Amino acid sequence: MIFTKDHITGNLFDPLDHLGPKRKKLMNDSWAGLFRKEILLELPVDKIAPHFHAVFGRPTKELYATLGVLILQQMNDYSDIETVHQMAFNLQWHYALDITDKSDASTYICPKTLWNFRHVVIEKELDTILFNKITDKLAKVFSVNTDKQRLDSVHIKSNMRRLGRINIFARCIRSFLVNLKRQEKELFETLPVELIERYFKKESIACFSMVKPSESEKTLTSLSNDLFSIVQSFKDNGEVNSMHTYKLLLRVLREQCTVTESPEGGAIDVCVKPSCDVPSNSLQNPSDPDAGYSGNKGQGYQAQLMETYHTEEELNDIGKLNLITYVEVEPAHKSDANCLNPCYRIYKGKRSCPKRGTGRFSLQQ
Repeated sequence: MIFTKDHITGNLFDPLDHLGPKRKKLMNDSWAGLFRKEILLELPVDKIAPHFHAVFGRPTKELYATLGVLILQQMNDYSDIETVHQMAFNLQWHYALDITDKSDASTYICPKTLWNFRHVVIEKELDTILFNKITDKLAKVFSVNTDKQRLDSVHIKSNMRRLGRINIFARCIRSFLVNLKRQEKELFETLPVELIERYFKKESIACFSMVKPSESEKTLTSLSNDLFSIVQSFKDNGEVNSMHTYKLLLRVLREQCTVTESPEGGAIDVCVKPSCDVPSNSLQNPSDPDAGYSGNKGQGYQAQLMETYHTEEELNDIGKLNLITYVEVEPAHKSDANCLNPCYRIYKGKRSCPKRGTGRFSLQQ
């Protein structure tokens, strides 16, 4: 059941009376006062409310406060457990989220609720809506001049181990075998025993990290043959084909290998591609399949960031504020050459859109 609080109507009794005038002024002048007065009511509660029943079921946590908690968590880089503690005991958080009573129902949020709400926000791309609405509001409140903006990219390293080609093959095969045993045990038992012994145990996988350079080509050939054999064994099984780990095997086969086909169109042989022929958007780690590779910056992602800026003369004025107005996260292999036009098309006509030709570059449609 949907639960939202009326944050427009004032309180009969001031919930901050116990603080005294000096601490109350500090609270109103802090980030918490700004968040409560300007940001809280901008949160897109109407976008998340349809995921809950309007009448039946247990009441949700107050939707404005819960969305606000997700923002404060990211703003302060807190873990879920740290966020639970801040929500329970931090008076500034209570004021920012307009929590006026001290009950557990209002001030306690469990980690699972945090995870569920965050999942909905990400799945429905509400994070983009949150960013745009809050940015536009801050630009209006602080009278930020958005005519002049600059765009640049920053590399983001994934929190993953850097794997060579041998380990990419081996780990993808092992992940598939583990998944196959869990979901289709009868099919798993049809595989050759030597294949299972070579990849299924963690101790066996560790051996692939100790391959000598002189043996790498031979090892890659062996790995590619095993991967090709597994793919061919289950290519006609619909349930296996739908498994994420099987799709990763197909991706590695396509990116890292060349498959020879018979005149009838069936695959009959496989060979490993030279490293120079492997594309930069190839799989870098099965634990992070979206990451790319940049020859200059390495594995991971890149974020296109656009922010307002001021000239030296304008910086002499007091109260100038710069805002990040656009963020787009991409795999690291993406080129910066065409990043400007999509940004301009998204923000064309909006308050935060820069004027053409007023920055360090000209915007082209």
